[in-house]
Amino acid sequence: MLIFLQIPISCFLMDKGQRIMELRTFTMQPNLTQFFPTFKCCFKPSFQHNSHSTNHNEEFTLKITRRKVGILAAMASFIWSENCIVRTQSANAFEFGFVVPGQTIEEAEIGVRNHAQDLLQVRDLLEKESWREAQKALRLNSALLKKDMYTIIQSKPGSERPLLRHLYSTLFNNVSRLDYAARDKDGSQVWQCYENIVLIVNDILSRIQ
Repeated sequence: MLIFLQIPISCFLMDKGQRIMELRTFTMQPNLTQFFPTFKCCFKPSFQHNSHSTNHNEEFTLKITRRKVGILAAMASFIWSENCIVRTQSANAFEFGFVVPGQTIEEAEIGVRNHAQDLLQVRDLLEKESWREAQKALRLNSALLKKDMYTIIQSKPGSERPLLRHLYSTLFNNVSRLDYAARDKDGSQVWQCYENIVLIVNDILSRIQ
């Protein structure tokens, strides 16, 4: 298809101070089919593709980011909940892995009496509100008492073990609570746990004699 355009072109010539203006008419026959299809077929589709690709990448990145945030939040929640469970239930579990090589039953019974009395003597530190020192003494004596009690429980007949295991779990559950209460300087909780420990220790000592 040929398009004829008549375009007036003004030419200004300077000749010895005189201005001469000539008007000439040119006939142009441009072949626009060589250019127009290129603009429509190449440039526009390319622009649409890039725009779509950019939007797609942004959406994909946004989805990935939200997914990562969700995963991290779930992991944090899981870790926090597991920590709470372990904190409250760790003392309830009976440590069957405790082994004291060469310890006799008589040695274990003596150890239980001595370490139980040492455990109860933490009262002096609690009355002074020496919370940090009380925690250290509590942890040391309870760890030694656990080993001795394990040896004794393992030596008992099967019919007697369930009750001793229950006392064992209840005792050290209260020890753990007392430890946390001392850390938080919660006086009422400290003394409630301590009274429970005294009762359980006396019950245990009466059963191993």
